[in-house]
Amino acid sequence: MKVYTKTGDKGQTSLFGGKRVPKHDLRIDAYGTVDELNSYIGLIRDQEIDKRSIDTLIEVQDRLFTLGSILATEPGNNKVKVPQLHEEDILFLEKEIDKMNEVLPEMRSFVLPGGHTTVSFCHITRCVCRRAERLISSLSENEEINILVLQYLNRLSDYLFVLARKIVVDKAVKEVEWKPRM
Repeated sequence: MKVYTKTGDKGQTSLFGGKRVPKHDLRIDAYGTVDELNSYIGLIRDQEIDKRSIDTLIEVQDRLFTLGSILATEPGNNKVKVPQLHEEDILFLEKEIDKMNEVLPEMRSFVLPGGHTTVSFCHITRCVCRRAERLISSLSENEEINILVLQYLNRLSDYLFVLARKIVVDKAVKEVEWKPRM
């Protein structure tokens, strides 16, 4: 399989199912941002973190490919077989969040991103996740979107926030609370 096809040289691309759309189409922007998110997840996975988190992030990356496939499919096209998200995928993230929260101190205020490079990577990734969620939410105003896609991204951003906090504990770095000046 060649990497280059030249079919996108004029600013158009194909959805699964064959429909041609501009590369700046909101749907393309949405699944492109999910692809960016997946790359940042890989960056976190490449850091020195615990095996359970690595395994969870691999699972997340697999689900993000599923999510991207869903978004890249022409709406209403039932001829193309596409993997699907399931409620269990969201429950999996919730269980991982709950497990990490068992060892974390109670959060009493907002925290400033940072303290360690890996923590910062988690926060950047969380922000990309939120951007993907916003784009897909916008897309859902004009086209039908499986609600599990939005739920998954919402839960994933929560997971990434809690993962950042867990890494703060694992790396024994200081979590800096935001103290607003009044």
